[in-house]
This record gives sequence, structure tokens and C-alpha cells, in this order.
Amino acid sequence: MFGPFDALAEANSCGQSTGCQYELLIISENGGSVTTEAGVIIQTHYNIDNCPPLHTLIIPGGSGSRSDKISDRLINWIIDVESHIKRVCSVCTGIFILAKTGLLNGRTATTHWKFVDEVKHCYPGINIEPDALFIKDNKFITSAGITAGIDMALSLIEEDMGSGAASDVARMLVVFFRRSGGQNQFSFFLQQQEKSSDQFTNLLAWIADNLTQDLSTKNLASKVYLGERHFARKFKEIYGETPSRSVENIRIEVAKNWLLTSNKSISVISELTGFMSSDSFGRTFQRTNGVSPSQYRAHFGHFS
Repeated sequence: MFGPFDALAEANSCGQSTGCQYELLIISENGGSVTTEAGVIIQTHYNIDNCPPLHTLIIPGGSGSRSDKISDRLINWIIDVESHIKRVCSVCTGIFILAKTGLLNGRTATTHWKFVDEVKHCYPGINIEPDALFIKDNKFITSAGITAGIDMALSLIEEDMGSGAASDVARMLVVFFRRSGGQNQFSFFLQQQEKSSDQFTNLLAWIADNLTQDLSTKNLASKVYLGERHFARKFKEIYGETPSRSVENIRIEVAKNWLLTSNKSISVISELTGFMSSDSFGRTFQRTNGVSPSQYRAHFGHFS
């Protein structure tokens, strides 16, 4: 709840020039206070009987959202409210509550990767995209866990107040603006970090910070005090790819962030990420992503 809540609250100060303001209301079935699974007590503003008309409904996740105790009364209220509002959103396991309404049947949605199989089993009528950060299908917007709720909220702010306001909010929250909903829940760095050994813990981060340096296998091996052949063999055992391929993937990952969050030219980005030329960068990007850097920026980026 707090990720989207804080993003929308911050938008009220960042987006003053737009003339749009959010009134943020916390609603529960019966009103009063609600205790989260982490033990945080939240005081609600309204219950479902006395809340005012809504523009957007966001259903947060938590262990309670998967409970059999979710009442028909609450589900029927969501069904009734949906017909009068612009957007219905869920964060993480909030999809279980929204799914109970039947409003997602035949639609495409997402949730936290940990609960994808459970949602598929319980609600086979929903087309679940297992990797997406968030997905919009008509007025229904579903997101993956925790920080993906902030990405979803930034997309709402951009829709309501413009990309400038959304960018300001992202900067205040110290997050990247903007991860597209279609991007994978796991970045290359997170995927590789799960496999990392103590000896290589900082190596990938060092590579990302030194993309214009000599990143040959020989030089990388010296960074972890191993012989070149032993390093290459051990690296592939851990990460499932050669050091040179990993360097290439890191360069592309960093380049994606530059494409999404800056107006730097493609030739400058190719230099910053250590490619020999913009042509080499373009060919590598096309091979690994199926689109050119300019097409990627136009589809996903803030500076398109």
C-alpha cells in the first residue's frame, strides 16, 4: 500500500502546475483500524458503506488478500464500484481479491512471481504474464510485488499529470523513471546476483562502473586474483555464460537505463557503455533485444 500511496502523495507537490491533485483515502470493509501482517496499524478514513465516489481504486497485497475470509460483501462492493470509476488497480497479491470479482476473466494481468502459479490454478480464466512489472488491460492495471507498485503508480501519475510530473516524483523517491510495465521483474543484475559466489560478489558491480575500461577476460581474472583459464571456467560454472558475454549483457543493461532515463544520443550512450562504435552497439542491441536502440527508446522511454 505505502509505495503507491507515497508516490501519489508526492505527486501533489511535484505536480502543482498541472492543476491535478489526488485526495488519498484509505478504505476498509468495516472502517476503523487495520493491522498489516508486519504489525503496522493503519487507521482508515472510510468503510465501504460511507466512502465518497472514487476515481481510482488500488487494492494492495498482503497475506490477508489470499484469505478465505474475504467476504462476498466486499467483493460485491468492488464489482459495483468498478462500473463508476476510471481505474481499478492491484499490487502484488491484491490480485487475489480482484480476481474473486470475476472482472479479470479474459483479461491479461500480472502479480508477484512467487504467486503466479497459484493465481493460474485458482483463476484459470485470467491470462497471467509471469514476468511483467505491471500490465494495463482496459481500466484494470495489475502489478507485481512491492516496488512494482511504485512503477504502476508512476504510470498513473504520467497519465494524469504528464511525464514531467512523473519524472519529478521518481526523482524524489530515488527510483528510476520509468520502468515500463512490459519489462521483466528480474533485471540481468538480479538474476546473476542470485548465482554469485563470495569471490565474485563485487565483480559485476565493478564491471558496470567501469564499462569503458579493459574488460577482457585476462583483466577480469586479475581482479579476483585467478589465472585466466581458471577464472573463465569458474565464471561459466557460476553464471552459465562466458565472461565476455556477461560483459556484453551488462553493457546492454546499462544502455537500457540510459535510453529510458536520459536524452543522450545513441552514439554517446554507445561510448558510455564501452562499445567500439554506435554501429556495433546497434547490432548488439538488435541481436539481444529484437529491436534497435531507437525503437526501444520510442516504445519504453521517457525521452522518445
